[in-house]
Amino acid sequence: MSVIHREVICVNTLQTNDWLILNSIIYEIYTTADFDGMRKKFLEQMKMLVDFDSADFYLAAADGEHKLTAPVMYHCDEDLSDVYDTIDYGRGILYSGKSIVYRETDIMADEVRTKTEYYDKVYKPNRWHYSLQMIIAKDKQFLGVVTLYRNIGKDDFNHDEVFLVDTLKEHMAYRLWQQRQNRIQFGEKLTVSAATEKFGLTRQEHNILHLLMEGKDNSFICDYLSISINTLKKHILNIYRKLGIRNRVQLFKKIREKE
Repeated sequence: MSVIHREVICVNTLQTNDWLILNSIIYEIYTTADFDGMRKKFLEQMKMLVDFDSADFYLAAADGEHKLTAPVMYHCDEDLSDVYDTIDYGRGILYSGKSIVYRETDIMADEVRTKTEYYDKVYKPNRWHYSLQMIIAKDKQFLGVVTLYRNIGKDDFNHDEVFLVDTLKEHMAYRLWQQRQNRIQFGEKLTVSAATEKFGLTRQEHNILHLLMEGKDNSFICDYLSISINTLKKHILNIYRKLGIRNRVQLFKKIREKE
């Protein structure tokens, strides 16, 4: 069966609910300001789309080395980044510079796979048997990898599920690429929106932080928001407390001026 014909079948068999969930996931990929929060939410929402028992989401090392870093996990605790790099049969796909979604059984027969050292070290202790991977890349740069795992006793991921995950890979690739570009330009500073989401700032605290990062002085902020100087000072102290800082110098080191 050709790839095009298989995709047409997959599209025709998707339910309305699947499309609604897909749209919701895509929306969150682009609009969730907190980057790690976005990755965590992605795994949680994927559970509504595809059945799996555990998952992890790794990023490519920022220095360009062939290493995985910064894991976000769903129902698993072990950092497997070092183990990933020992899988000779997977490195070519992982670091190919292309976005791809595949089942591990697509590249290795199940009876062979279950006899590998990787299966013995990783799958068996976690009671996993099947996996579905999303390799994320853009402009020939490897950016990250998402792996969904199924426990022993369950069936392998089917073509419809592969198709559903595949529809999201380019959206996630763009978000990861955008994050990398921002990191290159601005370092590890947070945007005002990301800080608001990550540290639970109120709407008023968000507005004040935004104005502070625009370089507005206290008198301007008080007039603009129709609040007293004492109220403003209380809000600023709350912002410092939530962000874990003590003064404006630290604020400008933590938050970047542009979104």
